[in-house]
Amino acid sequence: MQAANAPHAALLSVLAVTFPFFAQVLLGYLAVRRGLLPLPAIPGLNTFVLFFALPCMLFRFGADTPIARLLDPVVFGLYLGCALLMVAMTILLTLGRGTDWNNAAFGALTAAFPNSGFMGVPLLIALLGERAAGPVIITITVDLVITSSLCIALSRLDGEAGGARAAAGRALRGVATNPMPWAIALGALFSALDFRLYAPVAKTVGLLADAASPVALFSIGAVLARSQLNSAEASHWSGFVPVALIKLAVHPLLVVVAGGLVRQAGLPLDTFTLVTLVLVAALPSASNVSLLAERFGADNGRIARIILVSTALSFLSFSGAVAILT
Repeated sequence: MQAANAPHAALLSVLAVTFPFFAQVLLGYLAVRRGLLPLPAIPGLNTFVLFFALPCMLFRFGADTPIARLLDPVVFGLYLGCALLMVAMTILLTLGRGTDWNNAAFGALTAAFPNSGFMGVPLLIALLGERAAGPVIITITVDLVITSSLCIALSRLDGEAGGARAAAGRALRGVATNPMPWAIALGALFSALDFRLYAPVAKTVGLLADAASPVALFSIGAVLARSQLNSAEASHWSGFVPVALIKLAVHPLLVVVAGGLVRQAGLPLDTFTLVTLVLVAALPSASNVSLLAERFGADNGRIARIILVSTALSFLSFSGAVAILT
């Protein structure tokens, strides 16, 4: 009887950790849908998270993580290879079926880019401990700098808006103005040189970092609700549900297989790091893809629905993955 109840107890223990995170997303969603949070307030929430709280969190974890874990070429190459395969696979499955390059590319970005910044960092560190910060930070760097820029460049292959090269240039300029890569780089520098912030400054950074998780999760829900309210036309389920399922099922399975091949080849990849990367891949689509899609003229209603469906389903799929892997 005890053996039969063991998987049930394990799942309940996982849900005890994951439920509060997804509950905060739901609260943000309901706050907008019920009119408690006005739409003009959402950019302010995002600004606080993007320019203050989340950079402080990333800096703190980067500074406290050994530099070797932040510059692990095996983790970088494994995750990048899987991201590129996800982009290629999703574009091949969607392009030409009533979907142009613009929409196929941003659909691929939702399939390859997990919500590792706003959701993954606090959630995985709560589940696995601070040792998970190094691999997660590497995945954020890959997705912000390479995956996003590649998909934006691919979105211009229809021959509009100056072409792929111009779009890639705009994407890289966008990366340069995003504070998250700079926070990661500064944290890595502090780690490499063994620097420490002056105590009052460290306390200020710590307070902002501690605020990142609840505000970021609440903001995800608010952004999803706003995107749904702003989507005038309903898309057929076949345009967004398959991509959401690819994100939640194929992406983590691909990392499992690729990680097994890497280990079989004798490259250094410990079990803990591989589990962390698989759980990053099991996260729902990044909410900021909706903003990029709107900026570059893609079907933002479809993108918002992919993000919404993947976020809703990931409560069970992600929790199940954690129960299996940990």
